Amino acid sequence: MDKGRFAVPAGIIDWSIAAGVTALLLSSGPAGPHPAGDRELLGTVLLAAGGLALAARRRAPLLVLAVTGLCAAGYQATGFEVLAVSYLVAVYGAVRAGHRAVTLAASVGLLAVLQLTALVFEDGPARELVTQARNTLEIAWLIAAFAAGEAVRQAERRADEAERTREETARRRADEERLRIARELHDSLTHQISVIKVQSEVAVHVARRRGEQVPEALLAIQEAGREASRELRATLEALRDDDTTPPHGLDHIPDLVKRFRTTALETTLAIEGRPHAVPAAVSRTAYRIVQESLTNVARHAAATTASVLIDYRPGALAIRVDDDGKATPSPAPTSGLGLLGMHERVTALGGRLRTEPHSAGGFTVQAELPTNGTS
Repeated sequence: MDKGRFAVPAGIIDWSIAAGVTALLLSSGPAGPHPAGDRELLGTVLLAAGGLALAARRRAPLLVLAVTGLCAAGYQATGFEVLAVSYLVAVYGAVRAGHRAVTLAASVGLLAVLQLTALVFEDGPARELVTQARNTLEIAWLIAAFAAGEAVRQAERRADEAERTREETARRRADEERLRIARELHDSLTHQISVIKVQSEVAVHVARRRGEQVPEALLAIQEAGREASRELRATLEALRDDDTTPPHGLDHIPDLVKRFRTTALETTLAIEGRPHAVPAAVSRTAYRIVQESLTNVARHAAATTASVLIDYRPGALAIRVDDDGKATPSPAPTSGLGLLGMHERVTALGGRLRTEPHSAGGFTVQAELPTNGTS
């Protein structure tokens, strides 16, 4: 709950309440019927102990409930006739903390103990003794304290639920804003970058057809246009990757391969074995492996060809992506976030992933995903 800028610390509030209740008990105790001598001193100590125990009601509500109840029975046994204000405050604190059943049982037990204490330690008619015990803990005050604690507990629970709802609403609005930005990026940037890319490629094509030397600046513009298109597409896919978009799987790999053919990367797809249904998690992981592998080839490998192999095996699905890029056997390539993500996906499904350069150049990514018992 919102505490406000100048909220008083809870510890100070608890000690203030404890001091106030203690002062009330010590002032009202001697004002009514009370013993003399050592019994008066003991009763006064119990009155003070019951009030001061309230300082710990937030940290140990049940312990404070027990201490204040014992103090109430103790100072009644010494001869004081004082309403157990400290116990009522402890009931409020325990119920507010959610200990309703324990508090109810303890209160019923204390009512019985007070009756027995009056009969054992005091002299006089039983009716008067019962009335004296009732003055120590009146049922009406007890019910009021219980109801107040429950009311505050429910209010705090509703406030916490409202806070969580506001946070969920804020996250949903943030997701909606993210999708809106993705659409605006698509509308405003994709067309312009596509125009730059097409114009530069046309200019390069015309220059080569005429036998002219293509300026380095024009080649740089052409490559920058291609890279910008790939980066923008990847960014938009990340922004639009939400629950409303159906997840990609094995059925989408042919379209994925076709898209990479438009990036001047000669990409082929081969399927071996007898295609059969695989778990959704395996299908999604296979798509992500191929997507990440081809993306790495297009961005970093300076390759001209790439091949994708999907092999349906009994109880497993194998994926292999090869390229003819500039990777060499040594030194070993550094695993980036893409390779790390692939490894985590495969490991989570109980599969195996191997990534390594070819001896004659190029790079290979091989994954084997179990299809039996995979959720």
